[in-house]
Amino acid sequence: MRALVYHGSHEVQVDTVADPHIQEPDDIIVQVTSTAICGSDLHLYRGKVPGMKEGDILGHEFMGHVIEAGPQVHNLRVGERVVVPFVIACGHCFFCKFQLYSSCETTNTNARPPLSTKKHVKPGAALFGFTHMYGGMPGGQAQFVRVPKANVGPIRIPAGLDDEQVLFLSDILPTAYQAVLNAGVTKGSSVAIFGAGPVGLLCCACARLLEAEHIFIVDHHPYRLEFARMHYGALPINFDHADPAEVLLEQTHGRGVDGVIDAIGFEAKGNTLETVLTNLKVETSSGAALRQCITAVRRGGFMSVPGVYTGFIHGFLFGDVFEKALTIRGGQTNVQRFLPELLGFIMEGKLVPNLIISHRMPLERAADGYRLFDRKEDHCRKVVLTAS
Repeated sequence: MRALVYHGSHEVQVDTVADPHIQEPDDIIVQVTSTAICGSDLHLYRGKVPGMKEGDILGHEFMGHVIEAGPQVHNLRVGERVVVPFVIACGHCFFCKFQLYSSCETTNTNARPPLSTKKHVKPGAALFGFTHMYGGMPGGQAQFVRVPKANVGPIRIPAGLDDEQVLFLSDILPTAYQAVLNAGVTKGSSVAIFGAGPVGLLCCACARLLEAEHIFIVDHHPYRLEFARMHYGALPINFDHADPAEVLLEQTHGRGVDGVIDAIGFEAKGNTLETVLTNLKVETSSGAALRQCITAVRRGGFMSVPGVYTGFIHGFLFGDVFEKALTIRGGQTNVQRFLPELLGFIMEGKLVPNLIISHRMPLERAADGYRLFDRKEDHCRKVVLTAS
């Protein structure tokens, strides 16, 4: 089959690799019809996340048709169309029973712990196409994918919905929805979203769905800020022109917003010291977005972190977190928990996630898609690849 393969920092290409096959009785094989490039894929592309190996197949946002099913698969049939969550969860361990699927204890058997934890700490769930720290599972930017734990993960898609309407159920839509819930967004509340990439834009959509009164969006790409303003009524703040936290405090009478969302993560544009420290690998994450969030949120407010962080970080301002009595929630998304509800919103027309798509390409041009998305060229917001 053909698949997008990692060959090193900024080096990916579509190669011919071995087809996947059933390995466990609850596996399925999916023939991919659509897949997408995620912002967190760019962390891997840039060589910023440890655990990648040459030959790894990338991609964790994908959907397609079931073409083969193991003997213990009872929720799906061959021929059905499914969206596959990027989180692989067993459904029966301690954490899965609490619907904390991204903390599943059983699926990440190949991982080593993240850099900032002790060796005895168990890793979370395996993820498709996202380094050997997360299980080293072959990803979905391919013609075919082996999907383990098929009774727990994939969701069947009804007829009448095209791929683009539902593809983002695989990751960025539930990621945005969980982030907005973690930020305490309710009717009449205010929220500031740092990062106007795909997750940040869908956070705007979900905050609007939950009837937030004031939605602020922070970025420095004018085309992204304008898109958020035009389609979601978000109030744009360009951090190249003003200090976002100061603007947010001014807009809220010095109190701060009810909730903040860091949809940027560890590659946030930091100060000179942070740039030096990360280049020297003294630390692995920039704390710039986190510091802005801590400053901009009100006392007793909520700080939600869907952006990826790895390893060590300085300047976290935990004293301010304590003094302001903040609640912080982050982590990989418990995708399976939200799929039925979000599919319902799409079917009812309350969410239109495909609105953010800017570029469509065949799988064979995936490397071009990565370069385009990485460089923010041609007003790129989101790239979808067709695999068949």
